[in-house]
Amino acid sequence: MEIEKRLGEIIAEAEGTWGVVVEELGSGHDQKLCFKHLPAELFIAESVIKVPIMAAVYEAADKGQFSVEDHLTLRKEDLVGGSGFLYRLSPGLRLTIRDLITMMIIQSDNTATNMLIDLVGEEQIKQTMCNLGMSQSRYSRKLMIYPVDVAENNLISAGDVASMLGKIASGTFLSQRACAEMIAIMNKQQVVNGLPSLLPDQADAGENHKWTLPCKSGWDTGRQHDVGVLYTAGRRITITALSQDVQPGAALRTLGLLGKAVYDYSTASESCSV
Repeated sequence: MEIEKRLGEIIAEAEGTWGVVVEELGSGHDQKLCFKHLPAELFIAESVIKVPIMAAVYEAADKGQFSVEDHLTLRKEDLVGGSGFLYRLSPGLRLTIRDLITMMIIQSDNTATNMLIDLVGEEQIKQTMCNLGMSQSRYSRKLMIYPVDVAENNLISAGDVASMLGKIASGTFLSQRACAEMIAIMNKQQVVNGLPSLLPDQADAGENHKWTLPCKSGWDTGRQHDVGVLYTAGRRITITALSQDVQPGAALRTLGLLGKAVYDYSTASESCSV
């Protein structure tokens, strides 16, 4: 397929090492897009680990351990820096679990993340990752906290993340309602400088080319990730792009090109089928 050639060209021209998986879900078309480049390569997860943590919270709620409408109280010992803004607020603030999930995903809030990790526990996160098909990936520690007895980082592979996105986007993890809620939260994403960055403005896209791309990014020195699900022209396509040994500007450009290539493929294919 021409799209697979294009995706390969983008990766070949990119600096650093990339793990990329692009998979179309449930298409009625003759051909379904399935592109994989280094799907088993392990990358430091950065904030992409927050998606399986979200899923772990929903799974614990599904078991009746709590409701996502229950409240948690922000404590002084919860406050950690990095992304997000909760660490700038006063201890004693009460927030719903759903609000904490939302802040963890759309603003990548590290304080919210660690509160949710404490809520469900390490074993629940590991079990959820297993249930999502993330057999190679590993959860090791909280965000912005470096225990002396834990030397390992949280690790993910593009193949594992694609499996997770596929289960959530297709509604086969827990319930259709839980999956729809997780996708809706990801669709409120405020960090959109990666995969969605080169997509057309919605006002210019035209009725048949409207799109949404619920996503979650993660970054640190030398690493730039973005993962999500593109919905456009009646298609659902998961896009997982992980990188290392990259400069931020160049990596963000590569992510934008990957997102645009998949969007162009989806909308062109739809136009040809009309």
